[in-house]
Amino acid sequence: MYTKRTLLLSLIWLGIIEGLSTLLLVVAMVIKYGYGEPLHVKIMGPVHGFLFLGLVALFIICKTIIPLSTKTFVWGLVGAVLPFGPFVVDVKLYRLLQLQK
Repeated sequence: MYTKRTLLLSLIWLGIIEGLSTLLLVVAMVIKYGYGEPLHVKIMGPVHGFLFLGLVALFIICKTIIPLSTKTFVWGLVGAVLPFGPFVVDVKLYRLLQLQK
């Protein structure tokens, strides 16, 4: 039970961090195309990609360990692809976390 709760909290926090990295990547793209400074995208692109892959991997792990419902799992993967989707999915995950108390 404790492990499942910790894993769910990790999934929620990684979703928040990945969503924030999307925001930072958008800011970096504005700087790149608006001001001609590509360095920010060269830094934020791989960071965002790593966090995205981590979020998808953690959703796959949580599907088997917690277990997440298929609907939550699919919405989690779709939310990981859509900009700011992790914030929407995190609400559902937080409700699931509250049920596990």
